[in-house]
Amino acid sequence: MIIQVISTIYNFLWGDLIQIPLPGGSSIGISLLILLLIPTGIFFTIRTRFLPIRLFPDMLRALKGTKGSKNSLSSFQSLIISTATRVGMGNLVGVVAAVSAGGAGAVFWMWITAIIGSSTAFIEATLAQLHKEEDPLYGGYRGGPAYYIHHLMEERLGRKKRYMLFSVLFAISGLICWCGISQVISNSVASSFENAFSIPPLYTSILLVIISAIIVLRKHATVKVLDTIVPIMAVCYFFITLFIIAVNYRLLPGVFARIFEEAFGVRQAVAGGFGAVLMNGVKRGLFSNEAGSGSAPCAAAAAECDQPAKAGLVQAFGVFIDTIVICSCTAMIMLLVPEDLISGLSGMTLLQKAMDYHLGQFGVIFIALTLFLFSFSTFLGIIFYARSNVAYLFGDKWCWQTLYKILALVMLFIGGIATYTFVWDLGDVGIGLMTIFNIIALYPLSGQALKELERYEKDH
Repeated sequence: MIIQVISTIYNFLWGDLIQIPLPGGSSIGISLLILLLIPTGIFFTIRTRFLPIRLFPDMLRALKGTKGSKNSLSSFQSLIISTATRVGMGNLVGVVAAVSAGGAGAVFWMWITAIIGSSTAFIEATLAQLHKEEDPLYGGYRGGPAYYIHHLMEERLGRKKRYMLFSVLFAISGLICWCGISQVISNSVASSFENAFSIPPLYTSILLVIISAIIVLRKHATVKVLDTIVPIMAVCYFFITLFIIAVNYRLLPGVFARIFEEAFGVRQAVAGGFGAVLMNGVKRGLFSNEAGSGSAPCAAAAAECDQPAKAGLVQAFGVFIDTIVICSCTAMIMLLVPEDLISGLSGMTLLQKAMDYHLGQFGVIFIALTLFLFSFSTFLGIIFYARSNVAYLFGDKWCWQTLYKILALVMLFIGGIATYTFVWDLGDVGIGLMTIFNIIALYPLSGQALKELERYEKDH
């Protein structure tokens, strides 16, 4: 019965809510979440006067902010944590799936989605800064959508309350989502290690849980570890891709020609495939950069900034790193391989085959290790996000924080040894519900973020 309910909600959130017919006999299936996120991104891009393009230099300058106390986060550290969760297996397997289903043109629509997603990320991160509060357990600050939704509802009701329904629903949805993601993480890592090193999934799962437990059960170890591994993994992946591009530079004009030709679907429209090109690119862009889902604001709230808009600019830059840089790296690795060599392949098998073509067995091992680092950092990031939601729901007690960490570790172990459980769908339902509650709050609250943007631009 429960599984059937979860499946129904999943299909409502992620299934094709409407079908738009296209020339050539194809159609575009649009889900409820696409209907929410795309108009929201366009609206905030216009309201911020194309902030991602206009204020890109300011995004870089915002990273230089320093913190006043040792337990709070700097702007750069908040970017590291949000990047840890954004840059995950979606940047590898997800991009492979999008390009496999939608062709090279899907990459262009990922780029467009990143631009509009950056504006949404700015609004929600700035609001998280405005509505943050001190964290008595970990030190520094905490916040996120559960907190700014709470303040919005208090303002509308005209009185103070301990809980607000929509804030509670957001917090619960987040905790459910992150438990589901824990399972998907360990399953992907275990599968890639089995393919690359012939290590049984059970052994990989045990090792992953032990390493994770040592880190997340210590008070401040999560942030310290992320500070180290996230820059290393992102830079290594970027430079390996640059090397592959340099070796195949003669093919670049043809690759970019394919991306732009297929993006507008002249050939695909005739063949009835333009919908796949557009929607695969859009979906991958949206759900890789997480803009609008309400996850990254949990990191943004923890940052110590002299102006709230700076936290927004930092998170807007995070969307750029995730989609324009890391997702594009994966796409280039695939598109620089002869099409006949990877025809019929999908998922990690396709990506490992592409890396084998470029770098031999080293490439296969490199992708397995990269997936491990991407996924492991995602797990650490979501545990950090969970802090504020657990505190909102259960108060400031270490027992509740520890119990959630143990639950996430159990899910991490189960995911590594089980090929599939309904909890995976539950994770997708969780992030879908988070997005709905968050987007509903962003519109009435966005005026506050836009005022902070005006104040920032006057000062700079």
